[in-house]
Amino acid sequence: MDVFVIDFWHWWMLAVAMVILEMLAPTFFALWLGVSAFITGLALYFMPEMSWESQVFLFSVLALLSIIAWRSYYKKNPIETDEPLLNRRGEQYVGRVITLQDPIVDGQGKVKVDDSTWKIEGDDCPAGTKIKIIKVNNVVFQVEVIS
Repeated sequence: MDVFVIDFWHWWMLAVAMVILEMLAPTFFALWLGVSAFITGLALYFMPEMSWESQVFLFSVLALLSIIAWRSYYKKNPIETDEPLLNRRGEQYVGRVITLQDPIVDGQGKVKVDDSTWKIEGDDCPAGTKIKIIKVNNVVFQVEVIS
């Protein structure tokens, strides 16, 4: 007699738990584990004599395949957004032209953009010079002088 018995509804409960976890922390990872658990439970429903080792193996294979398939699909079809720079604040300023309040000395300086102060790197120039932000390196703007 098997001491370790898993019924189909155990897998379905795991599937529900994974979907709930996915709703609480949307990562598109737990969703695929939930789908795999549901399919494993469905297989066990139609084949009740399946051993628990086979069930765990089936779940593992399905989980691995579904996650790999999703990542492959997502790489080829990324989600398009109307705000691609929403969480990349520094990159929102690339291309913007600003007048320096303080000079750039030894290739470094500071500039106030909207409500924030940013470090800048570029050619030395006096205050009052118009500069253009051409690139962001971490939190430092790379700038060039506008003639």
